[in-house]
Amino acid sequence: MAVADLLVVIVRVILGWIIPIYLPGSFLSITPVCTIIYFLGAAATGISVWSTVVFTFDRFVAICCEKLKIKYCTERTGTVVLGTVSVLGCLESLPWCFTIKPYYIIDNIPWYCVPKLSFRASPAWAAFEMFDLILTPCVPVCLILLLNVLTVRRILVSSRVRRGLRGRSNGENHKDPEMENRKKSIILLFSISGTFVLLWLTKIVFYIYVRVTGTQGYSSYSDPIYIIEHASKMLQLLSSCTNTCIYVLTQTKFREELKNAVKYPLNLIIKLVKS
Repeated sequence: MAVADLLVVIVRVILGWIIPIYLPGSFLSITPVCTIIYFLGAAATGISVWSTVVFTFDRFVAICCEKLKIKYCTERTGTVVLGTVSVLGCLESLPWCFTIKPYYIIDNIPWYCVPKLSFRASPAWAAFEMFDLILTPCVPVCLILLLNVLTVRRILVSSRVRRGLRGRSNGENHKDPEMENRKKSIILLFSISGTFVLLWLTKIVFYIYVRVTGTQGYSSYSDPIYIIEHASKMLQLLSSCTNTCIYVLTQTKFREELKNAVKYPLNLIIKLVKS
């Protein structure tokens, strides 16, 4: 999940927004290149969203389903599930490549990426866009909320029972390592899934408003529609940044792997220089 979130930041924020704004006319503005960036950004976003659902489901199984936990919560199962999510995310994002056309052509080189007119006018593309919104993120939001409610209910019930048993046997002031671990898990779970739901909510509401009212574009950069649209995109992209930061702050193993990833190219360069 953290890798998918980092890819969203790299592809959609750095390659898709920052570089085109501050370095206009670079090779990233060539139509085939920006189409690939657009596809990778859509794929990384879908994978990031469904990875959050998988993470929430994993915590639900680990806390609420003792029998299923032994079979499901394994490294092999995690690899298979995340691999399947990645492949399906790429396949689902592939049609977006066919919605792009060049803005103009200079010396037989197509420049920039703009939506085709058929994309805005075609009922088929409108249906696909609605399907994409339902698949990412409406269904994930509903699943995350449902799984969180079930997980919290199970934790509250088990905590009440366990506290009562330990209170009668060991006294009320002894700390319970198991409950401390569950508390940390639930904090991490709600930090990731809660920020995901809140930061995607603006985009969902804006899209529904546009479709219901039939709003078509905006007249100027000061138009409220333009401001809300880009604010919703910013909040959506911010959800990927927050997930990565949460992992860095809470997961020791993730911090170690991130350090190794940063050190690897540096060590490789040092070896090449020495040789």
